[in-house]
Amino acid sequence: MKKKYIIRSFFFCIAIITVGMLVFVIPTKAEVAVEQQGLVDKARITFQSFMVDEHMAWFREDLHKAKGLLIVPSLLKAGFVLGGSGGSGVLLVRDAETGRWSQPAFYTIGSVTLGFQIGGEAAEVIMMVRTQKAVYKLLTSSFKLGADASIAAGPIGGGAKSNVMVDIVSYTRSKGAYAGISLEGAVIAMRDKWNKAYYGKAVTPFDILVKSSASNLGSGELREALSNAFK
Repeated sequence: MKKKYIIRSFFFCIAIITVGMLVFVIPTKAEVAVEQQGLVDKARITFQSFMVDEHMAWFREDLHKAKGLLIVPSLLKAGFVLGGSGGSGVLLVRDAETGRWSQPAFYTIGSVTLGFQIGGEAAEVIMMVRTQKAVYKLLTSSFKLGADASIAAGPIGGGAKSNVMVDIVSYTRSKGAYAGISLEGAVIAMRDKWNKAYYGKAVTPFDILVKSSASNLGSGELREALSNAFK
């Protein structure tokens, strides 16, 4: 009897330890997924707000030329003499034949600028990818705006017109001490860990955007919002 009691106690302890490990491990994974989904949801809100902003008429009118959109819900910039900016965003590309939008791939954007700068700025940014060259650049590990792909700030206002022939056109809505944000020289890089966390496996932007070998139902509302804008 004593031997059976010891054996039962042993397995009971193993079960308690296993449950305890699951309690600690599972929430950690869930937290990462929540963070990723939060960025996707914020990207949708940013896009929808641009679509109803009276100052973004040209953005809406020229949207049909977009091969992809890199949406950064919050680009932060602050500094004194040495300033920097950074944020996270999602890139979706549009299939030219079907018109369908891809699943989102996660990226970071960051830069360092020198100059007399005081204050801070938070901005919503949407980069309209207009050339196939820019799409290919976004499939690399990282690249610099202005050097590896040309970029220009998009016009705003109902009467704005543009014949800009560049790879990427950026639109920003900002608040703070700065008059605006220049993305010239900013570096865009993949967020491999975020892509893996969101899709549950190691995937590259090429897998997500071109091969369509990864999917997450949580991106449905964002993709639907983009599709509706093209109807």
